[in-house]
Amino acid sequence: MSRPDADELLLDAEADVRPSPQGVAARRALLAHPVLLLAGIVLASLNMRAALASVSPLVGEISAAFGLSSTATSLVTSVPVLFLGVGALVAPGLARRLGTERVLLGALLLLAAGILVRVLPSVYALYGGGVLVGTAIALLNVLMPGLIKRDFPDRAASMTSVYTGAMIAGATVVAAASVPLERAFGGSWAASLAFWSLLAAVAAVVWLPQVLIARGRTGHEVRAVAGRGAGRRVWRSALAWQVTLFMGLQSLWSYVLIAWMPTIFTDQGMSRSTAGVVFAFNNLIQVAGAFLVPLLAGRMRGQRPLVVLVTSLVATGYVGLMVAPVAGAWLWAAVLGVGQGGAVGLALTLIVLRSGDAVTASRLSGMAQTVGYLLAAAGPLAAGAVHEATGTWTVPIALVLGVCGAALAVGLMAARDRKV
Repeated sequence: MSRPDADELLLDAEADVRPSPQGVAARRALLAHPVLLLAGIVLASLNMRAALASVSPLVGEISAAFGLSSTATSLVTSVPVLFLGVGALVAPGLARRLGTERVLLGALLLLAAGILVRVLPSVYALYGGGVLVGTAIALLNVLMPGLIKRDFPDRAASMTSVYTGAMIAGATVVAAASVPLERAFGGSWAASLAFWSLLAAVAAVVWLPQVLIARGRTGHEVRAVAGRGAGRRVWRSALAWQVTLFMGLQSLWSYVLIAWMPTIFTDQGMSRSTAGVVFAFNNLIQVAGAFLVPLLAGRMRGQRPLVVLVTSLVATGYVGLMVAPVAGAWLWAAVLGVGQGGAVGLALTLIVLRSGDAVTASRLSGMAQTVGYLLAAAGPLAAGAVHEATGTWTVPIALVLGVCGAALAVGLMAARDRKV
C-alpha cells in the first residue's frame, strides 16, 4: 500500500472547489509576494492558541473579580472550546463563498474584538467574548492548513513546521507573560488579557494586502460533484467516528490542562508566576511530540504503537499531577507536553491516513473538529464542577484518566490500516 508523503498530511477546507482561470491568476499574484504571505501566516498562527493560553494563569483573579464558583469559572475556558466546534461547521462554507484570505482576515478582526469584549466589566461580556474568541480561532484552525497546502504545495512540510511552531510559540510566550504583564499593568488582569488583542490586530493589518490581491479569486470557483457523497459517507462510517472520538478525547484532556494546570499547582502552594512558567514550558515541549509523531505515523501501516505511546504519556503525567504536583511539576509538564503534542499530531494524521481521497479527508476533518471540540468543551466544565463538589483535584484527575482509557480504546480501532 502506498503511504502519504509528509506534504499530504495536510487538509484543504476547499478541497472540493475547482478554481476558475480568474482564481488561478489571483493565486499567482498572491505567490508573487511570498515574504508578505509568510509574515501573514506566521502572525496569524501566533494567535491560534494565544487567546486561550492567556486566561489560564489568571483564572483565579478572574474568578475573584466576578465572584465565580469553580463551575462558572470553568465556563471561561469551556465556552471558547465549545465554539471551536461550532465554528468548524461554518468555516469551509465561508471559505468557498468568500475566499480563504477574506475569511482569515475576518477571523483575526473577530479575535481582536472578542479579546477586548472579554475584559469588559460584565460577566456576560466575559462569556460573550469567549464565544467570539472561540469562533475566530475555529476559522483559523480549519482554514490555515488548507491555505498552506494550496499555496505551498512543494514546501508544504516545511511550511507546516513554521505554522505549527508559530502556533505553539504564541501559546508559550503568552502563558509565560500573562502574570508579569498583570503586574506591569498595576495588578490588572483585564489589561493583561486585553494586551493580546494587539497581536491579532497586527496580524490583521499584515494579512490585509493578501485580501486585496486575492479579490479576483472569490466568487468564481465551483463545487466539485464528488463532495456530497463523501460528506454522507463519513457521517455513516464507524471508522470515521473512531477517528473523531480519538480527536475529541485527546482534545478534552488537553483543554482540561489549558484551563486548570496553573490552578492545580497554585492550589498546592506554588506561586502564580512559577505556575505560569511551568505551564508555558508544557506548551513549548509539545513541539517535540507534534513534530515527531506524525512523521512516524506516516511511515507505518498501522499506528497502534503510537496510540499506546501518547495515551500512556498523558496518563503518566496526570498521575504525577495527582500524587506529587509541585515536587515533580517540571517532569509532569514535560511528559504531558510530549504526550499532548504527539496526540494532536496523531489525531490530525489519522484523518488523512484513514481517508481515501482529498475530499473525504476534508469532510472527515470537518466532522472530527466539529464533534471533537464539542466533546472537548465538556472537559474544563466537568473538571471545575467536580473540583467544586469535592474540594480536591484527585477526583477530576481520576476522571481524566478514564478519558485516557477511552481514548486508548477508540484510538486502537482508528489506527488500523483501513479507509473510510
